Amino acid sequence: MSVVVDFVFNPFQENTYLIYDETNKCIIIDPGCYTKEEKKVLDDYIEQNGLIPERLINTHCHIDHVLGNHHIAEKYGLELEIHKGEIQVLESLSMVANMYGIPLFDPVLKASKFLSEKDVIEFGNTALQIFFTPGHSPASISFYNKKDGYIIGGDVLFQGSIGRTDLPGGDFNTLINSIKNNFMNLPVQTKVYSGHGAATTIGFEALHNPFLQDS
Repeated sequence: MSVVVDFVFNPFQENTYLIYDETNKCIIIDPGCYTKEEKKVLDDYIEQNGLIPERLINTHCHIDHVLGNHHIAEKYGLELEIHKGEIQVLESLSMVANMYGIPLFDPVLKASKFLSEKDVIEFGNTALQIFFTPGHSPASISFYNKKDGYIIGGDVLFQGSIGRTDLPGGDFNTLINSIKNNFMNLPVQTKVYSGHGAATTIGFEALHNPFLQDS
């Protein structure tokens, strides 16, 4: 059985996810660790639990989800994996950092592996199905664990809300379709781990999320 651990990092209060199972092999999704102190929190957890990082993955490449990419890649010898449609977003990181007034402490890490819906994320005894879920960003991807009943969704679906669509490459209708065609077809008890805020479930959002109520 896999375990999902959530760390809240950087000025944007972004959720970084570390997933591991009984083999102690793990993956790191959206490392937002920004300061030395935040990097140490993540590193200490990995070391203290005897975990073996095997993959570094971004759901999408907005600044708050990628600030720790270089650190993780360098420390654990990992390559960055993203959807190819997020390359332009990643390449704009320096410009975005200047816009927000956030110094970049590390070089921008380029992706060297590209993921699509045809791929499966595998590590240890765990497998995650990939969903293509654009709308918040041009090519956001989400990761579904059917066996353990959860999805890592980045900034697609939040508790009682959805990802913003006013950033470059965002589109409201595209995002709503991504959610309805992927997330809302999952079992109601499926846990949704979002890029910000508390986790939720598909059932709760079907009943209470104002963006998902049909008129």
